[in-house]
Amino acid sequence: MKLAVIGASYLQVPLIRRAREMGHETWAFAWAAGDPGERAADHFVPISIVEKDEILARCREIGADGVCTIASDLAAVTAGYVAHGMGLPCNPPEAVLAASNKRVMRRAFEAGGDPSPRSLPVSGPADTEGIGFSWPVIVKPLDRSGSRGITRVERAEELPAAIEAALSQGFEKTALVEEFAPGREYSVEGLSWEGRHTILTVTEKYTTGAPGFIETGHMEPAGLSPEAEEKIRRVVIHALDSLGVRLGASHAEVKIDGEGRVRIIEIGARMGGDLIGSHLVPLTTGFDYLGDVIRCALGQEPEAPRGIRSRTPVSPAAAVRFVFSPEDLRALETLKRTHPEYLLAEETRPLSGERVTDSSSRFGYFLMAGPSRDALASLMPLQGGE
Repeated sequence: MKLAVIGASYLQVPLIRRAREMGHETWAFAWAAGDPGERAADHFVPISIVEKDEILARCREIGADGVCTIASDLAAVTAGYVAHGMGLPCNPPEAVLAASNKRVMRRAFEAGGDPSPRSLPVSGPADTEGIGFSWPVIVKPLDRSGSRGITRVERAEELPAAIEAALSQGFEKTALVEEFAPGREYSVEGLSWEGRHTILTVTEKYTTGAPGFIETGHMEPAGLSPEAEEKIRRVVIHALDSLGVRLGASHAEVKIDGEGRVRIIEIGARMGGDLIGSHLVPLTTGFDYLGDVIRCALGQEPEAPRGIRSRTPVSPAAAVRFVFSPEDLRALETLKRTHPEYLLAEETRPLSGERVTDSSSRFGYFLMAGPSRDALASLMPLQGGE
């Protein structure tokens, strides 16, 4: 079968490779930039992922049987548009919009009674007059992911610069000013089929903390109590229904405060990036997450919901740590010296004086799997402060 993959960056390479392993013909669509997906796919079509109608026309020409992407909200919008235009399996257009536009997402959460921070869409600093939120607040673009343009603002005089930073990163040129939700942050990896949702696992997120909250690592299992994890699962499943998500992967970000209250930060109707969906989930659950995302796109029933209680993990624990500084490289060297058997993959580039501003400007990563969460914990970065 022919699978159209929206995007050709390194994020899409695991998807392309898995599809080819499954015997499918892959067609990658992206702006020609020499990205690895251009070479990994059977066919590369140099059309920018924002050119939705051009991609739709070409997919009709080649007779695509499914349209798919992972780890990118922008690519997920195009994938949904093209699949819907061809009558192929996909989420409803309203759900695609709600899962990629944070203003629409917040409205859906409010209508569904889902616990989520209050927010105010703004097109400039003047729109915040009489905002009524207590400090601090979070400012973020309406339609981006990867920690781009996110700032924690402590006082009113910092707000204009934060709004301008968010507007510069977004496509719709609208920002959200949100209440700050305290607590530890986790992501929730899910899969939906015909409107039924399966939560595969919960991932602990490590970040730099304020002001930008850039991810420094991820670990599975999350180390939560069974009661806390079950509460998260119930909250996320209800919120997926509020968004209208019916098909494919989902990646929810939530926070739990000291009193055990869960608040939804956002939900994307796509697999989580940062090696979460492509590597950590298969390692710690034993599920063929990539394969199931492909099956959903082709209208084939996924395997995970049927085996949720019987699958054996490949590893009891897995984690990824990202490279920001010499300290991260020293942790990698410690890992190689003390437990080389834990190291599954590494990719780094020389450090420079450039500041890491979002997930795309980090200096690499290393992927680990070990006998327990505790075995990997000392190799993870410190959690950034709230």
